[in-house]
Amino acid sequence: MIGKDCIETAYSFLHQKQRIYAHSSLDWQKDDIEIAIGDYASGMNRELYDLLARGRADFLHDHARFANDIAEAVATLENMLYQ
Repeated sequence: MIGKDCIETAYSFLHQKQRIYAHSSLDWQKDDIEIAIGDYASGMNRELYDLLARGRADFLHDHARFANDIAEAVATLENMLYQ
């Protein structure tokens, strides 16, 4: 069971970082966000991460897919909050 507080915390953090990432034109800032999110993902609730990752071992860790991954994670978490 994934607690609502766990979902809310992940949503708040990822949503904030995704908004900054999406509007940033600074490569160093985007790199910093990718590192911060990767670190967060490595330590987050495993059940929640597995649900978000849907079997992708490099979810939120792959530079080439990062923008899509974080947008997908935020959308999934938002849906979980409002179910």
